[in-house]
Amino acid sequence: MNYFYHPLLDTSVHQFSFSPEESRHIVKVLRKRAGDQLHITNGKGYLFTAEIMEADPDRCMGRILDTRKMHQKMYHLHLAVAPTKKMDRFEWFLEKATEIGVNRITPIICERSERTKLPMERLQRVIQEAMKQSLRTYLPELDEPVSLPDFLKNGQPVLKFIAHCEDDEKMDLKRRVAADKDVVILIGPEGDFSRDEIEMAVDRGFIPVSLGESRLRTETAALVACTTVNLINNG
Repeated sequence: MNYFYHPLLDTSVHQFSFSPEESRHIVKVLRKRAGDQLHITNGKGYLFTAEIMEADPDRCMGRILDTRKMHQKMYHLHLAVAPTKKMDRFEWFLEKATEIGVNRITPIICERSERTKLPMERLQRVIQEAMKQSLRTYLPELDEPVSLPDFLKNGQPVLKFIAHCEDDEKMDLKRRVAADKDVVILIGPEGDFSRDEIEMAVDRGFIPVSLGESRLRTETAALVACTTVNLINNG
């Protein structure tokens, strides 16, 4: 089964057309023809079953046959992650976090960040492809990069954690996460958070946590955090 993405579909739409890029993929690559059925999500939890009306590689037309609203999980996972210096590693993180299950990702710029700008359109496409590949119907929200101090000014959900490498007193994340609770987790850059940044986050109510005994790369730490929260909620 393949999922396709069409952000403009909703329950009021009966007939529609795909973008030129998606149309070419459907007709030229997958060789779909008029009468074939497709499964489409709008990234907002809806799964549409549609029939191709016109298999035009420039403007594939379809009509909705069935609409279903998929189950939304009871918790909201928000990862605030410093972008990695190598963009392919950050893209890998976005892909895998989307497959595992994350609601929102905020790239945070820290004192030791080696990358401050991101190709947002490309990263959005990475997330969209990962959502389709993993047969998910909720598209994670990807924010524009923001400085850590600005991020900390915003109100946060009940469970707030910061994962860092300093030799401070910390508890394992898996012992602090509770099922069905909204969670936000801070993951720093390759050089870790500075002491001032850690203290700033703690002052804002973030609890220092450990992700294990090994020293992890940024993208690995973020995935461990993502997996831990999902296991607690789905175990």
